[in-house]
Amino acid sequence: MPPDNVDSSARPAQPAGPREGQLPTLAQLFEQLSKYDGPVEGFLTHLVQTQCLAADARGGAILRISPEGRPQVLAVYPAAEPGSTPPVWLARAAEIAPQVAAVGTTDVRPLHNPEDLYGQPVRTHLTLVPLTGGQGARGLAAYVLDKNDETMFAARVERLELTIVLMGLHEMRLSLQRRNNDLKRLRVSMDTLAATNEHEKFAASAMSLCNEMASTWRCERVSIGVLKGRYVQVKAVSGTEKISRKMKLVQDIEAAMEESLDQDIEVILPASSEAAYVSRGGSELSRRHGPSAIVSLPLRREGKPVGVVTLERLAESPFTTEQIEALRLTCELATPRLMDLHKTDRWFGAKFARGVRSGLGVLVGAKHTWLKMVAILVFGFLAFAILAKGDYTAAGGMTLQVRTQHVIPAPFEGILKTVNVEVNEPVIGAGLEGETILAEMDTAELRERLAAARAERSRAMNQAEQARNENQQVQVQIAESDIEKANANIHLLQQRIALASIKSPISGAVVSGDLRRHLGRRYELGKELFQVAKIENMRAEVLVGEDQIAEVMEKYGADCRRRNNIQRELDSLGATDPARRRKLENQIAELDKNVGGRLAALGHAGRHFDFVVERITPVARPAEGKNVFPVRIKLLRTAAWMRPGMTGVAEIYIDRRPYAYIWTRRLVNWVRMKFWL
Repeated sequence: MPPDNVDSSARPAQPAGPREGQLPTLAQLFEQLSKYDGPVEGFLTHLVQTQCLAADARGGAILRISPEGRPQVLAVYPAAEPGSTPPVWLARAAEIAPQVAAVGTTDVRPLHNPEDLYGQPVRTHLTLVPLTGGQGARGLAAYVLDKNDETMFAARVERLELTIVLMGLHEMRLSLQRRNNDLKRLRVSMDTLAATNEHEKFAASAMSLCNEMASTWRCERVSIGVLKGRYVQVKAVSGTEKISRKMKLVQDIEAAMEESLDQDIEVILPASSEAAYVSRGGSELSRRHGPSAIVSLPLRREGKPVGVVTLERLAESPFTTEQIEALRLTCELATPRLMDLHKTDRWFGAKFARGVRSGLGVLVGAKHTWLKMVAILVFGFLAFAILAKGDYTAAGGMTLQVRTQHVIPAPFEGILKTVNVEVNEPVIGAGLEGETILAEMDTAELRERLAAARAERSRAMNQAEQARNENQQVQVQIAESDIEKANANIHLLQQRIALASIKSPISGAVVSGDLRRHLGRRYELGKELFQVAKIENMRAEVLVGEDQIAEVMEKYGADCRRRNNIQRELDSLGATDPARRRKLENQIAELDKNVGGRLAALGHAGRHFDFVVERITPVARPAEGKNVFPVRIKLLRTAAWMRPGMTGVAEIYIDRRPYAYIWTRRLVNWVRMKFWL
């Protein structure tokens, strides 16, 4: 079947006929059709004309069925005048063409003419012959035949079915011609390449290619240019050994090459009327150094233009389509070898620079954007981890403690009468203005015993007075002894009654002693009732792992020993030497300026408190399945909500180290221990 772009209005190119004055026979017409090598539309028109003559048909047409199912007229005989109305039989054929093509068999249908009388037998018939192919019917041929005799009519239809085979033969011949042309182009291209592959240097190979192309396609000049940076440089010109880029000819050739490479399209001069490319550089080259016919073909590597081949020859011999296709094939086959030689045929420094440039191009180019982003982020992260430094600390669990804490016991055995404070409530120490009474013991029993003791003393005093009046010295001494005993008992009871109001010896906060629910309970002498601590003087204990205790001791061991010596001397001075005491206190204040880290309690994670390291215990103790070393720290400031026993996390500052070491320290130590590194 002919291609889709056939124009139904095209006129056939008549084949060569017999000598003048003689009419060709059918055999001669069919022989001419079998040898016809003109355009397809001309062959179809001539085929329909020959079939109509062979079958004595009034007219005929070849129709194609489009993929949408619409019929298209490719050829018709006799030819209609432009702008005239199509004949009735052709309209009828176009109407029923899809149905006949779908069935795939020859269909004969009566065709009524407007001049036929009513009831008169139909003499004209429309014969539709399907054109079959590999995928079924692709179109059909329609013919108008007169039916005078059934036998003759059937013979004429059979003749049409046989002659339609000439269309398939013509398609086969065209296919063979195209294949022969392709093989010819391939042979020419391979012959051209054979001369260039003999060389191992780029310059020699490029020059050989230029000379071979100039000889094969009869060119006045063939030039090869290679992209360097953003511009094209001429590397070889046929018939020219040395090239100077200062020459006007070379500059004009490079301008024409850059024009083709920038557009990434073949620039052909003279250009056709439908050409959409810019050819100003090529036209200037032709005007100044011609006139000549020019074609510039981009050399592509991996889909990208890397060079240009420009061919020039006489203006009266423009390049044909077949020649341009052969040139295109030659360029495609020659580009890999030529560009490889151009890449490798350099000194070491140029190769290294090109490799670096290519690597940077891949790195910063537009391809693989997400992969490059990930690589950049990973590289940036590694650079940050290796170069940037952060605070390297020894972290551990922390427990708040108090330096001064008093346990307040029951002053005597008795019953708890009242409780005036609760846990966490601040209290004022005894002897201070506004002292706080924590609780009171029931003194009813003591007062009864006090009254009895006083009565006993009065009785003893009366006995002593009576014995003294009777001058009974022995009885006087016994009575005086009873008086002293009663006085001692009275004094003891009075002291206990005074102690019934329980007070704290220090000011602070109640950290233990929720006794309101135990009112009326009897407590033994010395039984713990309350614990009062000084909140403003807090300290904490940090449990440091054994893998970091050595670094903590190296950092703070000397300061801790000095602090302990100063504190020991300060405790031994007392109030005997105020000047020395102030000097020692100033030394401790200087040590307190060396902040050792910070901590945060679990209940107040957003608030951090600085501290100094006071003492490092050199003896480990087990905790949570590992050995830890207690480190006592002193808080530089406290908060009212702090209470002994609160837990949290503390970080003891050691020094500044790269983040890579900080994040991988445990893993590295594990590997070193595992493999004895």
